[in-house]
Amino acid sequence: QVQLAESGGGLVQPGGSLTLSCTASGTTVSTNFMRWYRQAPGKQRDWVASITNGGHANYADSVKGRFTISRDNAKNTLYLQMNDLKSEDTAVYYCNLYKAYPGGEDDYWGQGTQVTVSS
Repeated sequence: QVQLAESGGGLVQPGGSLTLSCTASGTTVSTNFMRWYRQAPGKQRDWVASITNGGHANYADSVKGRFTISRDNAKNTLYLQMNDLKSEDTAVYYCNLYKAYPGGEDDYWGQGTQVTVSS
């Protein structure tokens, strides 16, 4: 059974940095399409970044140049390095694994980790 567990959230001042981790079990991050999403209070869950099994990364315009998605295959862990954090980055961040196959799809989510950017 696939399980995703995020960690690394917390309170940080504007301009600060945080690194989120997503440890996977029951699957391997290196062979799957992995994504980070975030959801601010009262708002919809928005896509933040993604990485393909080939290592190609994409980012939402709002985080491009500040966030970096990566993975450590040996640790089976996905990361989101967040720099120059802004108050609008405050949200619960979720790790996602998505896999499409003939006749269906798999869509797994972690429990989320809170990131609060405030002075």
